Amino acid sequence: MLTDFLISNGYQFFASGWTQFSAAFGLSFIIMLLFGNSFIRLMHKIQGMGQPISDNVPLEHQKKAGTPSMGGVLMIIAILVSSLLFMPTHNATGWIALASLLMFGLIGFADDYKKISSQSKKASNGLSPSLRLVLEGVCVLILAYLIDKTMPGYVPNLSIVLGSSIILPLDSWEIGYLFGVPLTLGFLYYVFAYFVICGSANAANITDGLDGMLSKIYLPVLIVLVVALYGATRIGFMDAVMFLPEASALYAVLGGAFGAVLGFLWFNTKPAAIFMGDVGSLALGGFMGTVAMLLKSEIIMGVAAGMMVLILLSSFTQTMYFKLTRKISGTGKRIFLRAPLHHHFEELGWPETKIVDRFFVLSILFSGLALVLLKFA
Repeated sequence: MLTDFLISNGYQFFASGWTQFSAAFGLSFIIMLLFGNSFIRLMHKIQGMGQPISDNVPLEHQKKAGTPSMGGVLMIIAILVSSLLFMPTHNATGWIALASLLMFGLIGFADDYKKISSQSKKASNGLSPSLRLVLEGVCVLILAYLIDKTMPGYVPNLSIVLGSSIILPLDSWEIGYLFGVPLTLGFLYYVFAYFVICGSANAANITDGLDGMLSKIYLPVLIVLVVALYGATRIGFMDAVMFLPEASALYAVLGGAFGAVLGFLWFNTKPAAIFMGDVGSLALGGFMGTVAMLLKSEIIMGVAAGMMVLILLSSFTQTMYFKLTRKISGTGKRIFLRAPLHHHFEELGWPETKIVDRFFVLSILFSGLALVLLKFA
């Protein structure tokens, strides 16, 4: 809004994506720092006992009882305010990214509210997994449809792009006819979107288990997305990125996200003064997957978020292995001492700060590999 006003009055400096990114980053970060302490006090007052500590985590976590949650609410506000002020509002990509942030944030808010109001220490004290997956699926259907409509004319309808050279035009691949109507593989685009966006949301959600960890792992991934955005809006800068000029509205949105996550880390480092909550982790994860789809850089994002993927897989394989061995032998067995992966290392005696810092280093390495693939793949 402010950007549109300034450009229309001759301040062309604000037409630059980097100007929009920097302005949104600065405002978002300032909002987090200025209102962070007041927001924490408000959450203390509203929540009382804070987020209940699950029985399914190491005993060391019981020391965190009483810490308020739902810090993601302030993050979402900071991202929305800074993005709306500095992104070009005529461009649909920015609105879709913000819609994803809000949609998944609302699901996380409902999950957090149920946990805090019930004060149950069971691991499943929020929304039921099936309900949450259905709600996420509805969001993905809407987002995937809107994302597909933002693609330029040279990108086939309902297509999956690998790099900038391999395009799978799913909607043009006929597999048969039903009552004279051609059946295509176009529905696979929505399946793919579900895995990318919901996978990102739940990977971020399950990564948010130690003080400061999600923020530190998330920031390098954001850097990769920003570089991918630059490549997508500059012809010839990166061979592995498709030219998508309409994606330029994402500069302000990514800047706002960067500032909000960095500002939240100020209060979330050990010992955390507030937790992000599902409202923050689901919002950031869904946002990450949506931006990757808007940039047609889903595979690159998957590599950059490799640490989140490993954490998600550790929880999935632990659950599946336990159920399988219990069905076969009557006694469930485990691969890890405790899942997700960070809790396994806690059980091995690693200090929380060491786990967070080492996972942060690995996230930087995964993101570095993603940058190499962006340039040369």
